[in-house]
Amino acid sequence: MSEPQAPLRILAFAGSLRRNSHNGRLLDTAAQIAPPGMVLTVHDTIADVPLFDEDVEASTPSPDGVTRLRIAVAAADGVLIATPEYNQSLPGVLKNTLDWLSRDDAELGEVLSGKPVAIFGATPGKWGTRLAQSQLRHALAAMGALTMPAPQLYMAEIASSYDAASDTFDAATRKRLLAFLEGFEAWVGKRLGRARAPCSLRLVSGEIQY
Repeated sequence: MSEPQAPLRILAFAGSLRRNSHNGRLLDTAAQIAPPGMVLTVHDTIADVPLFDEDVEASTPSPDGVTRLRIAVAAADGVLIATPEYNQSLPGVLKNTLDWLSRDDAELGEVLSGKPVAIFGATPGKWGTRLAQSQLRHALAAMGALTMPAPQLYMAEIASSYDAASDTFDAATRKRLLAFLEGFEAWVGKRLGRARAPCSLRLVSGEIQY
């Protein structure tokens, strides 16, 4: 009899510095509802990652925030990124964080190179972070990350799905998020040669539909 497989270790972080951002809350929800084959850990903040500067990079030791995140990414089986969209573009703090992670660390190497990554995003507006996700996908490809092609998850008008009194998203939002996580679990498992349970989602043009 084969031994049971350990859960996939997924590191998640949001491309926002706001304490109660919708994307950060969605990642907290994702950690609560993650499928049984996945342990999802939310990185506390990227606020301690300084602006990328090769002079700072050349100093020893590396900035603590960069080192913490690099170690966490290197130890994970996959990475989940939730991005806002500002002015129809990728947030600067997220691009800056990825610039740091793309660099070759003396001990850890390029931690995103060859790493399975899934991206989604939420916005109060009607765009659903489509442009930010497109730019993020492009940057990750340049870094050698393996970005999940589908399913894709765009969450528009997210404020209407969140109830501040109970600090929860509605059932439909949680269902969409779970289906996305199931898709990521299956996709990462395939990359690692694991057989994963089929997810319950249906795709139309690569997006999650019900």
